[in-house]
Amino acid sequence: MFDAPVLSRICRESYNDPTEVYEWLKHLGMSIVTITDHDSIDAVEVLRRYPDFFLSEEVTVKMPSGTLMHLGVYGISERDHAEIQRRRNDFIALLMYLTERKLFFSVNHVLSGLTGSRDEEDFRWFASYVPAFEIRNGQMWPPANAGAAKLAKRLGKIGIAGSDSHTIAGVGRTYTEVAGARTAEEFLAGLRAGSGVIRGAHGSYAKLTSDVYRIILAMLRDQPWTLPLMPLAVFVPVFTAGHWLNEIRFCRKWSAKLESEEKQQRLLWQLDSGLETNLAS
Repeated sequence: MFDAPVLSRICRESYNDPTEVYEWLKHLGMSIVTITDHDSIDAVEVLRRYPDFFLSEEVTVKMPSGTLMHLGVYGISERDHAEIQRRRNDFIALLMYLTERKLFFSVNHVLSGLTGSRDEEDFRWFASYVPAFEIRNGQMWPPANAGAAKLAKRLGKIGIAGSDSHTIAGVGRTYTEVAGARTAEEFLAGLRAGSGVIRGAHGSYAKLTSDVYRIILAMLRDQPWTLPLMPLAVFVPVFTAGHWLNEIRFCRKWSAKLESEEKQQRLLWQLDSGLETNLAS
């Protein structure tokens, strides 16, 4: 369910049927399929029978600073899911588990305000301990994706991509390709080796607004008693515009901060190098 007030009682984040998602991805030409639901692996119940499906999830994690972030964890078991959920309110404890289990994971939409505020300390944790960054998200503002790609390159992180689509229309339109991978094991090995190639579309205001309307229509089909709320749908473009503008603000703010920090670090390095040269001479 949506975690927003009121909506948390009546509307889901997605009404996609897992089998329909799988079949649509195969139609698009995907050789290997995974689904990353928010803190859930319910889709595995119907998709476990497919040999080219592997289990993953998007975990809502509490950072040491108290902020929240989304961590993509790939190629997990049901037992991993249970332990990940148990530890997700303690980033350090979760990090220890993921490292011990040698699971591949990524920071998702690193320059997005989707999970709320961010702290400079968060980026230091990401830089030190997270192996991959999502550098193309199918729902994000293109400059936010570009900023994530630039940050990942500077920090030497593996780049991955995903559709982040909550409706069938965008599923599989943004993805990571590993050439020659025939199994989930080969695909994940390719990701770890940095062999993934980023493909597909970025997000846009129009795309976001269309998806919200699709979710509303799905909600009406699922719960016809919500029909009296339909007149409120006229405000959807206003709501999505506010969200989109906040995403732009968030991205610009943190891109500028991180760039300033990079310049300061580069200057300090140059000063240190100059001092060592003077001392040596």
